[in-house]
Amino acid sequence: MASFDQTAPRTGRSWGIGCLLAAVLLIALGIGAFLRLVEIGVSLFGAGGIGRVVVIWISLIGGAVAFAIWAGVGRGAVRAAALRWLAALPLPAMLAFTALIPSAESQWIALAQLGVSVLYALAVTLFVRRPVQWGWTPVAVSTGLLAGLPWLAIGAPGSWLDVAVALLQGAVVGWAGGQLLAWQPPQSWQSASVPTGVWLAEGAALGLLLLILSRALGPNSAPLLFLFAAPAGGWLWLALGRQAGLNAAAPLSASFGLFYFGLPLAFTDPDALVTLLLFSSFPEGFHLALLAAIGQALLALLVTPLALFVTDRRVHAAGAGLAAVAGLALLIGGGRAAPAGDRVFVVLREQADVSALATIADYDQRRVAVYRRLTAHAATTQADLRVALDQLGVRYTPFYLVNALEVEADLPLRLWLQSRPEVAVVMPAPHLRPLPFSPLPATGDQPPPDEPPWNVTMIGAPEAWALGARGAGIIIGQADSGVELEHPELSDAYAGRTANGVEHAYHWLDPWTGATAPYDLGGHGTHTLATALGNTVGVAPDAQWIGCVNLARNLGNAPRYLDCMQFLFAPYPPAGDPLRDGDPTRGAHVFNNSWGCPQDLEGCAPDALQPAVAALRAAGVFVVASAGNDGPACSSLNAPLAIYDDVLTVGAVDADGQLAPFSSVGPVQSDGSGRVKPDLVAPGVDILSAYPNQSYARADGTSMAGPHVAGAVALLWSANPALIGNITETERILRETARPYTAADGERCGAGNVAGAGILDVAAAVRRAISENR
Repeated sequence: MASFDQTAPRTGRSWGIGCLLAAVLLIALGIGAFLRLVEIGVSLFGAGGIGRVVVIWISLIGGAVAFAIWAGVGRGAVRAAALRWLAALPLPAMLAFTALIPSAESQWIALAQLGVSVLYALAVTLFVRRPVQWGWTPVAVSTGLLAGLPWLAIGAPGSWLDVAVALLQGAVVGWAGGQLLAWQPPQSWQSASVPTGVWLAEGAALGLLLLILSRALGPNSAPLLFLFAAPAGGWLWLALGRQAGLNAAAPLSASFGLFYFGLPLAFTDPDALVTLLLFSSFPEGFHLALLAAIGQALLALLVTPLALFVTDRRVHAAGAGLAAVAGLALLIGGGRAAPAGDRVFVVLREQADVSALATIADYDQRRVAVYRRLTAHAATTQADLRVALDQLGVRYTPFYLVNALEVEADLPLRLWLQSRPEVAVVMPAPHLRPLPFSPLPATGDQPPPDEPPWNVTMIGAPEAWALGARGAGIIIGQADSGVELEHPELSDAYAGRTANGVEHAYHWLDPWTGATAPYDLGGHGTHTLATALGNTVGVAPDAQWIGCVNLARNLGNAPRYLDCMQFLFAPYPPAGDPLRDGDPTRGAHVFNNSWGCPQDLEGCAPDALQPAVAALRAAGVFVVASAGNDGPACSSLNAPLAIYDDVLTVGAVDADGQLAPFSSVGPVQSDGSGRVKPDLVAPGVDILSAYPNQSYARADGTSMAGPHVAGAVALLWSANPALIGNITETERILRETARPYTAADGERCGAGNVAGAGILDVAAAVRRAISENR
C-alpha cells in the first residue's frame, strides 16, 4: 500500500486546478481531432507517410512549447502534469517515423513500434531510477479486462505474433507511463485524502498523458481510435494507483497498458483501418473500431469506482476470471476466436514466356496453349518449394498467371522464404479479419432510367447499336466487389443462365468467402458491370458476363486479384484446381478491372502482376484497367494494373469532356518506365448505373470510366469477329477514332497528353471496325 502524506491543498483552489486541467484536456482533444483529420486528408491527397510524420511533428512541437511554458509558470499538480507531458513527447516523436513503412506491412510496423517503445521505456526507467516493487496487480487485470470487453465483442485477433506484439507493446507503453508517474507523482497517490477537484484534475491530466503516449501508436488510423478511448482512461489509471504505491507504479501501469493499449492493437484489424476504408459504406473497419473505442471509454469510467473502493484482491481475481470468460464467449460466439494468420505473396524468379504463342491463329487453341504452358511451368518450378512447405506443415496456394504462391506466414517464415534461391520477392498480402456480423448490401437512391444515360450517348453507343453492334457473342469478365445477379440490368446477360436453368459452375467465383452464387454487398461491382453491358445503362447490352469477387469490403491483394484473373481466363468448377481443371475456351474475352493494387495499402510491388497481363495479352484477352483516383498531380497513376503497357488504361472525363480532377495521370514513375498513361479517357463523373437491391445510384471515379471501354471492345468484336483476340489492332482502332482532347492550362505532364489518345468514340470505332472487315 502507498505511504500517504496527510497534507492536501485547499478545496477552493483544488476546483480551480481541476477546471484548468479539464479545460486543457478538452482543448487537447479538439486540437487532436483536427490534426488527426488533417493526417487523413494528407494521406488521401497522396502525401502518405511523410505527410503524416510532418503533421505529427508539428503537433508535438506545438505541444512542447505549450507544456514548457506550463512547467515554467505552474505550481504543484499543474507543474507536475506539464513535466510528465513534456517527458512523454519523445515517444510519439519517434513512433511517428514508423508511418514511413507501407501500411500493408503491419507486422513490420508493429515490431518497429515495439522496438522504439522499449528503447523509450528503458531510457525513462534509467532516468527515474526508482526502485521497482514487483507483484501481480489483479485490480488492473479485472478492470482492464472489463474496460476491454468491447474489443473482444467487435474485434478479431491477428496471428499469434500479432497478438503477442500488440499486448507487449501496450505493456511497454504502460510501463513507460508508470515511470513518468513515479518521477512526478500525482497528489492522489501521495495523500490519503485529496479534494475532489484535485482528483478530477489529475485524472484529466493523466487522460492527456495517455493521449500523448498514443499520439502515433499503432498502424494506419489507430491513433484516431485512442483519441476517443484515452481521455477516460486517465481516471481509471489514477484510481488503480491508489492501491499500489509509487514503487509499484511501473508494473501496475504495465498491466493497465497491456489492456488499455494492448487489447485495441491486438483485436483491431490494421488492414481495415486504411484511410480509404474510413469512407467505406460498410459498417466495419474503422467504424466498428470506433464503436469499440467509445465503449472502452464508457466502461473505463464505469469501472473506475471498482478500482477506487474495492480493495479485496480476491474479488478482483474473480472479476478478472469472469471478464475473461465473457470475452472468450464473445469471441467464440462470433466465430472470430481463431487467430487470422498473416499471408504473403511469394513470386518466383523464373516466369514463363508465352509471347511466341500469340501467333497461333485459332483463338481457342491459342488460349489453351497459353494455359498449358503456364500451368506446366508453374508445376515444375514450384515443386521444390511446395515440398519444403509441405514438410513444414505450412498452407499455401499456387498460381500460374504469375509464377507465385500465397503462403500463410508470419515474419520468421517470410524471411526464410525470401532467402530461398528460387524466390524473387516476397510481398505482403493483406487479408481482412472476420466481422461479428454480415454486412447488409448497399442500396442506391436514384430512380430507374427510361433511356440510356448521358454517358452512354456521349460516346456514341446508340449509333453503334444502330449499326448492328450490341456485343452479342462476347463475354466480359468482371472482377470486383461482386455482382447482383437478379438486377434487371444484368440478370439476362449472365453467362450461367442457360435453357436448363442457372448454372454457376464456370461462371462465378468468390475466393474470399466461397459464396456459390453471385452477390454484391458494396455495389461497386454491380455499378461498373452494368455500365459495360446493362440493358439500359450499358454500352454493350447484348454481351454476357461471368464474375468473380476480388475486393472484400473494398480491400484486395495480389493473390485475390490473381484468383479472379485466372478464373476469368480459364474457369473451373467448384472445388476444382485452377492449375488442372481450368477451361480457357469458356473464359471471358474482355476483362474489366475497376481497381488498383497500391503497394502501400495492398502490398503489390509495381511489377507484381505484370506477368499475368503479358500472358493474357498473348492469349488474346483484352484487359481494361481504370487509371485510379489519385489525380490531378502528374505521375499519380502509380498502381497495377493501370501502369502496364499490356493493358489499356482509362481516365475519367465529365459531361463537358473535361478531365476529372481526381483522374490519375502519368507519366508512370512507380516502375521507372516514364510510360505515358492513360491510353484513353471516358465518362467517369456522375455516372448513373445499377446498384444492389435492384436499385440505381450515381458515382464518380475512373472505376466508372473503364467499363465504357470494356463495353466498347465488346461492340467492336461483335461488329467484326476477325478482331477477336487481336489486341494490337483493337487498340489501334480505339486510339485512331478517339475524339481529340485539348489539355487545359496546367494539365500537361511532360510530353504526354493527360488524356492519352483522347475521348472514347465507340460509334467511330465500330464504323472503322466494320469498314476494315469488308
